Amino acid sequence: MSNELVTQDATALAELIRNKEVSPVEVMRAHLDRIEAVDPKINAIVAIADGALEAAKEAEAAVLAGERLGPLHGVPFTAKDSIDTAGVLTQRASPIFKGRVPDTDATSIVRMKNAGGILIAKTNHPEFSFWIETDNLLSGRTRNPWNPDRTPGGSSGGESAAIAAGMSPIGLATDVAISVRGPAALTGVVGLKATYGRIPMTGIWPRVPRRFWHIGPMARSVRDVALAYSLLAGPDGADGFSIAPVHLDAGVASNPFRPLRVGWLVDPAFSPVDPDVAATVKAAAEALQNLGVIVEPVRIPVLEQINALELLWKLQVMETKPAFRKVTAGHEDKIFKHVQAVYDTPDTPIADFVEADQQAQQLRDGFAEYFQRYDALLCPVTTVPAHEHDATEFNINGQKVSSLHVMTATAPFSVTGLPGLSLRFGTSREGLPIGVQLVSPWLAESTSLHLGALLEAVSPVRNQHPDLSAL
Repeated sequence: MSNELVTQDATALAELIRNKEVSPVEVMRAHLDRIEAVDPKINAIVAIADGALEAAKEAEAAVLAGERLGPLHGVPFTAKDSIDTAGVLTQRASPIFKGRVPDTDATSIVRMKNAGGILIAKTNHPEFSFWIETDNLLSGRTRNPWNPDRTPGGSSGGESAAIAAGMSPIGLATDVAISVRGPAALTGVVGLKATYGRIPMTGIWPRVPRRFWHIGPMARSVRDVALAYSLLAGPDGADGFSIAPVHLDAGVASNPFRPLRVGWLVDPAFSPVDPDVAATVKAAAEALQNLGVIVEPVRIPVLEQINALELLWKLQVMETKPAFRKVTAGHEDKIFKHVQAVYDTPDTPIADFVEADQQAQQLRDGFAEYFQRYDALLCPVTTVPAHEHDATEFNINGQKVSSLHVMTATAPFSVTGLPGLSLRFGTSREGLPIGVQLVSPWLAESTSLHLGALLEAVSPVRNQHPDLSAL
């Protein structure tokens, strides 16, 4: 039964608990045992939450007493270690914050707990959440459960690896350019970056560059991510950028009976793209078309005219450097190479900074024009499947590109604040997961989630899990 519990999604576990078919204590023990057995090989977990088992016992008592149960009652969840958790280590993947224990929970943690979820552990990420891989001086490197020689991505690689390896059914992650969607794709789980500001960032660090930071759920199924989103979204009164009420929906939920029109895109906007990735996006487009969705190949001019990743870097480096220097002053010997790379990047001249800011607005206008005709965009998540650790460049279709190219298909939607859903729909020739990305208009998460559920139902790789016995 223990092995079955660690492969169930959160919704199924909650139902089993609600129906008294399994107890919260059994579920918690199954996941704690899984962490003990598997994490030494993966290194996704950086701290176990004290009191998790006791909380599960309290949850079990509530079930037996017939109390009103939340939608995640008794279900374990994990959280990236950049998210504050009261009484539980939150060390931000840096020796500078070693031993740090917050007094209060982040808003997202509060909302998961209010729904009955039980924090089981914190997960690894790169120092200050700033890199495409998960590695740091404090807790080391996280490995991909599908192949330990490959990365689970960054910055939420510990979270994605934990869920893929059965150590957690659902969790919380953050995203500034790729960090929810990319790791989800590289490990074969589901991740949602909601509209900018949809979910409050209160209690999450770093706060810069504030204009791009998002928080979102990761899980084993689209329905889990949809449930978590419904619990997490909405203003908390503390985050000045989180102002849209949760009931405000601009997507399919507001008009569920009209036909949906989806454009799909790989090249030339995101070129070069690994052939297996491109084939997976095309297969997903054909699957949606077979399900009755109107699907057309598209080109979005603004994506070909503006390099979103380049402009994001120009903007964020000027906002990030001062904040990071303040925190690391006097601790220069404890800085990992990726934060050092931020320091080593030349400052953006003011004229270039202003131009980049204006280009970000042009991107928004370009997508607004696109979404006048289409309900969603289907495209890659990452331009390559999970790559080797410390890769500095990729050779894609005979073309050499920087490893930062992995963010080419995610950065535009962080820059513009558009919601993006990542879910697995294929497998590379090397047996690695490949995800696709569904992007919908601002505040239209219901459209991406609906289309994601359609794809998930016909996915050729649904319910596949990594074989950890080989590790």
